[in-house]
Amino acid sequence: MSSGDDRQSQALAKPSFSDIQVSALVESVFGLKVSKIQPLPSYDDQNFHVCISRSRDSTDGPTEYVLKINNTESSKNPDLIEVQNHIIMFLNAAGFPTASVCRTKGDSTASIISIDSGSEIKSYLVRLLTYLPGRPIAESPISPQLLYEIGRLAAQLDKTLEKFHHPKLSCLHRENFIWNLKNVPLLEKYLYALDQDRNQEIVEQVIKLFKEEVMTKLSLFRECINHGDLNDHNILVESSKSASGDAVYQVSGILDFDDMSYGYYVFEVAITITYMMIESKNPIHVGGHVLAGFESVIPLTAVERGALFLLVCSRFCQSLVMAAYSCQLHPENKEYLMITAKTGWKHLQQMFDMGQKAVEEIWFDTAKSYESGISM
Repeated sequence: MSSGDDRQSQALAKPSFSDIQVSALVESVFGLKVSKIQPLPSYDDQNFHVCISRSRDSTDGPTEYVLKINNTESSKNPDLIEVQNHIIMFLNAAGFPTASVCRTKGDSTASIISIDSGSEIKSYLVRLLTYLPGRPIAESPISPQLLYEIGRLAAQLDKTLEKFHHPKLSCLHRENFIWNLKNVPLLEKYLYALDQDRNQEIVEQVIKLFKEEVMTKLSLFRECINHGDLNDHNILVESSKSASGDAVYQVSGILDFDDMSYGYYVFEVAITITYMMIESKNPIHVGGHVLAGFESVIPLTAVERGALFLLVCSRFCQSLVMAAYSCQLHPENKEYLMITAKTGWKHLQQMFDMGQKAVEEIWFDTAKSYESGISM
């Protein structure tokens, strides 16, 4: 995504398969007969919840799947999607609540299909994943304990991926990928999508500070593979009753590995804090609980901690600017695209108004309280 035109071509190339086409596709590529289809919300790909008919002699295996149809732009990079699929399988084998990847009739983890649209032939990469139970965190009550567990999970995920090997792993060095936190300066070419108001001023200020205070310290951060999108719609939870009869929520699924790339441990915790703030009634306090969980597995260095505030502001800017830009291209998908924006601008402004020192004090004091067991 080296230019605005690239992003536009990607956004405009969002697939538009009908239910009938999807049924035929699942049968021809994966050898499964569809009984029911339901579209799922998505940013610039097309996703479907697919139920499979059981044959009379079959009693085992899942009956519910998610079919993912990548847009034409990302479909040009099948190696990257192959690596993502193998990471999902690797994490699943390591005990993480990720989906299983369904193999094609040709025993691959994905397949390229070509559709004649009349004026041209378009190619789409398709894959089938098992459907995970639970509901998004965005629709669930979030306790400090759950925030701690999510922070811990983010760190465990990154730490586990240290052991992941694949011949095409270099695909995850995605230099101009707009969603890698390293690429915040790329937002400058999309600023025209914002209104000329305080929001734009804040974004410009964040980009300036990022160049001065983060870009100069990247070599001091510890590198790793990032999930890169642990947002409140990509983490599923299920509830159970505690001994006292209260509902206890636990993570039941981690979704959407499409934004994976090489980054840094501090990127993962910053991204997770950002998205956990979105629906929170007490957003500024979220960071301390997530940080405590993360640091129970991977303690941050002083330099990494010092960049955390600006990295959270930067992720808000990425999400808010790209949502505004994508809305201009896809007004029909505005409701989904603007999920973060509903509260995101307010949270970003609040952080900016309070300032780094005041926000850090809340985060670091909350994280420290876990050491003595106060917040537990």
